[in-house]
Amino acid sequence: MDLTSLKWRKASSSTGNGGACVEVARPPGHIAVRDSKDPSGPYLLLTRDDFHHLTRTIKNL
Repeated sequence: MDLTSLKWRKASSSTGNGGACVEVARPPGHIAVRDSKDPSGPYLLLTRDDFHHLTRTIKNL
């Protein structure tokens, strides 16, 4: 899947922290996640259900 034309977003609270953030984009039917410090590097491509499960799990740690 070509993700070059997607609009990547990161949290508005991620300012001046050295770039230690993740970015997300929304290709059709999926959520893509990448390291903001390495935008041309690897990324995770998750279904929306899997992404929601991941974020719920992280919030409950």
